[in-house]
Amino acid sequence: MMHIRTMRELTAEERERRRLEKRLTSRFNKACAEYGLIEDGDKILIGLSGGKDSLALVEMLGRRQKIYVPRFSVAAVHVTIEEIGYQSDTEYLREFCEEHGVEFKVKKTNISQGEDGSRKQKNTCFLCSWYRRKALFDVAKELGCNKIALGHHKDDMVETMIMNLVFQGAFATIPPLLRMDKFEMKMIRPLCLINEAEIKRYSELREYKQVPKLCPFEKESSRAYVKQLIQKLKDMNPDAVDSMWSAMENIKNDYLPKKI
Repeated sequence: MMHIRTMRELTAEERERRRLEKRLTSRFNKACAEYGLIEDGDKILIGLSGGKDSLALVEMLGRRQKIYVPRFSVAAVHVTIEEIGYQSDTEYLREFCEEHGVEFKVKKTNISQGEDGSRKQKNTCFLCSWYRRKALFDVAKELGCNKIALGHHKDDMVETMIMNLVFQGAFATIPPLLRMDKFEMKMIRPLCLINEAEIKRYSELREYKQVPKLCPFEKESSRAYVKQLIQKLKDMNPDAVDSMWSAMENIKNDYLPKKI
């Protein structure tokens, strides 16, 4: 007979992983229910960068699709841009997706492809984001997906809110659910109720493979500076991110754009 180990027989790390997995899954399910992120008949495309957040998203959506209520399917795409020195182990990503029952594709693109000189003059981060997003929509259309899932967590949402306050003079952030009428597509962020620190610890316990080479512009971006600011706020109050999230929720979700 197969012996199922009790919690007492597990190592301390195994017990921590199980407790953390249960907590993350609970918040993932809460976000899906509260914001109506998944519906019957959905085909969802995950933007898989290869970082801890997108890997956690593959794992959670892959596990959730096996429950059958609602009935939906999941695919994932890893977008590479030739001009950006960002590298991932695509074979590891493929095996990871197969392990969780998720179809996997690689999409290669080029910043200068099909654009005039004026486009090339824009900020590198803007161009990378624009072309990655375009590639996501292209693959979603090719696979017949009606939703794109991104691995933004609660810290990302708060960072975006601060960036909009500082640089745009607007109290706004990226929403858990965004309806894009122009593309007949919805973008969802099922990790929006989960803190980054929790995902980081879970990735360590699950031994996710790290990205071989990060984006060379990552530490120089405005978001990197905002991360430093938030860390200082956390030094003052460890619950600073949760407090700022609550502040956004308290304005009756007026900060969330409904359509674009």
